[in-house]
Amino acid sequence: MVKKPNLCIQTDLEGLKLLRRGKVRDLYACGDKLLLVATDRISAFDVVLPTPIPWKGAVLTQLSRFWFAMMRDLVPNHLISTDAAEFPAELQRHREVLDLRSMLAVSADMFPIECVARGYLAGSGWKEYQDHGTVCGIALPPGLRECDRLPEPIFTPATKAESGHDMNISYEEAARRIGEGQASRLRDLTLAIYARAAEYALERGIIIADVKFEFGVYNGEIILCDEVLTPDSSRFWPRDRYEPGRNQPSFDKQYVRDYLEEIHFNKQPPAPELPPRVVEGTTAKYLEAYRILTGSPLF
Repeated sequence: MVKKPNLCIQTDLEGLKLLRRGKVRDLYACGDKLLLVATDRISAFDVVLPTPIPWKGAVLTQLSRFWFAMMRDLVPNHLISTDAAEFPAELQRHREVLDLRSMLAVSADMFPIECVARGYLAGSGWKEYQDHGTVCGIALPPGLRECDRLPEPIFTPATKAESGHDMNISYEEAARRIGEGQASRLRDLTLAIYARAAEYALERGIIIADVKFEFGVYNGEIILCDEVLTPDSSRFWPRDRYEPGRNQPSFDKQYVRDYLEEIHFNKQPPAPELPPRVVEGTTAKYLEAYRILTGSPLF
């Protein structure tokens, strides 16, 4: 049985240089490599909540490891190892914190855009479609309902935000920022990875509605970085409960978002503490997604 990782809201790894703290991950320099530690922090409406979600960091890391392996013939990735026993000697004293929730990775020059593939009309895409009949400037057929499957997946890049909201941009704007050749390659990779993952997941009862990837360049080659196809970076819906025309049940932060809406949270920090039932429900959904997609429980 896998040992349950310690609950982790924030790391302070003595002897290592902290590069930054994201909404979920703490990023450290480890020589010429990077150490990414997925904490149990959770954000909703782009606000980090004070209550951690047990097992969340482990699920994000181990599920990413699973997808990196599946996609490596399509695109190389930044992962060196998620096994803390294989980490450099200077990290071994932090083993108790790092187990299951951390990955050692190469340091890539990151592209300044998020690469998003959408197969269904949800989230900010649905909002834009209602107003303009488009998603990131891409015209879609009239009469689509919320969460309808799109005629074909579309590439809808976004800006990166350290805090607050990422902003959708057009493909043309992405090409202006990183060059037409690079934008075209990232679009093709994004759609290819999404297509493979969506087909695999659907066979196992999960609809992947959309995904968000990050890419970088290492040794002159484009590589896939950060987290991949997790409940934090994708929308996972149970296939047997899918019904277009409404918001869908999901394997992610649904319990958290629903609770915050229920108490009329104003979506501005500071966020309230989460009650035990919401924490337990969210943990269960993350673990269930991992089990269904990988074919085995995390513990």
